[in-house]
Amino acid sequence: MLSGVSSLLAISLLLPTADVNANTLNKLEQQQQEAEQKKAELNSGIKEKDKEIKVTKSTLETILGKIQELNNKVEETEGKINSVQADIDTTKAEIEELRASIEELKIKIEERTALLQERARAIQLSGGSVDYIDVLLGANSFVDFIDRFSAVSTLIDADREIMREQAADKELLAEQKASVESKLAQQEARNAELKSLKSDLDSQKKQQGVLAEELKAEQKRLESEKGEMTEEYADVIEVSAELENQIAAEQARLAELARKAEEERQAKLAAERAAAEKAAAERAAAEKAAAEKAAAERAAAERAAEERAAAERAAAKNEAERQAANEREAAAKREAAEKEKVSAPAPVVSAPTEAVSSGFIRPASGRISSPFGYRTIFGAREFHYGIDIANGTGTTISAAASGYVTYAGSMGSYGNVVMMTHSINGKTHATVYAHLNSISVGQGQFVSQGGRIGAMGSTGRSSGPHLHFEVHVGPWNGARTNAVNPLNYFN
Repeated sequence: MLSGVSSLLAISLLLPTADVNANTLNKLEQQQQEAEQKKAELNSGIKEKDKEIKVTKSTLETILGKIQELNNKVEETEGKINSVQADIDTTKAEIEELRASIEELKIKIEERTALLQERARAIQLSGGSVDYIDVLLGANSFVDFIDRFSAVSTLIDADREIMREQAADKELLAEQKASVESKLAQQEARNAELKSLKSDLDSQKKQQGVLAEELKAEQKRLESEKGEMTEEYADVIEVSAELENQIAAEQARLAELARKAEEERQAKLAAERAAAEKAAAERAAAEKAAAEKAAAERAAAERAAEERAAAERAAAKNEAERQAANEREAAAKREAAEKEKVSAPAPVVSAPTEAVSSGFIRPASGRISSPFGYRTIFGAREFHYGIDIANGTGTTISAAASGYVTYAGSMGSYGNVVMMTHSINGKTHATVYAHLNSISVGQGQFVSQGGRIGAMGSTGRSSGPHLHFEVHVGPWNGARTNAVNPLNYFN
């Protein structure tokens, strides 16, 4: 009872300091959790920006491709416009030539018209007609007739030729005018169509160019935001690493406190055991002395009885003999009784003992559903840093060894978790109890081996009710580089 009171008193004296230490560690671990959450958010944001940048880049490349296609079409259209313009220029040159030809035809037609008008006036002056028979009959001789006939024929042929040429030239003039005007109209229409197409292409190109500039600006904005997130992510990583170092230092300090407390507890237990053993030895010595004194007193009483019997035998021999016989019988009985009493062993009182475990105990009942080491879970191969003990929800979870609670609360994939720091045989160890349904201890609390710390559950990253239990040689760290197989540490 004294041992238990002493232990409770020692623990109660350490609790205020432990609470302060636990609060400091709690703040550091809370800051580390916030930093980890910030890292996750920033990483997600960076990935989202990368995705947006890829989409924008793909859209920009598509638009730039369309702009290039439009450039090619514009160049092709400009080539066609230049070709049509060349044709127009050629046609205009042809028109100029035709105009010159037309002017010549006009002159010829005018000349012929003047000639025909002159002939018409001559006919009118001669009475309205020319009688070629009279001209032939007016010949003075046959030779003159032949001359007159040739002249008349020539005049008739000339008039006919003039009329044919006049008609042909007018027809040619009309055809040339129609051909040139039609050709020019077609080329002008083609030229207008191409210019309209070029204007439309230029408008599309301008629109695509505006969109491309907007996408470039969006790309630049996304790259800038990604850069800011990347810088902030690097800062958070530095903060997280610094917090991890601070947590490790704080855990080491708490482990040292636990080690010293364990040493003091073991020293007090040893002193109490030594005191109990000394008290037991003293009680045994006192009981032995009392037994020896009782035996001496009994021997003296027996000697006095024998002397009294001898005196009585001298006074009355017969009576004495009878009495002596009776007395001897009585004395024999008494002596036998006394001898039996003296020979009975004294009770031995053993010193109280206290069971002290030099290692870990199993923290919960149930089957081992997943051992320590590599395993495949949720479709991915990963390293399992502890063991899983499966049982029903609410199964009691006990401290595997005496120590201080360094963390009690929710932590990511662990769900509800309790972490403890122990000092065993002068070495610091840490234990982790994850996926708890409920927590029965607080940070900074000292829990003896086997003490209840919570109940089994399935919180965090879990597929069913079980306890995820870890053992670390040294303080717990985020990378869990010092995790060992807990099955090697159970008694």
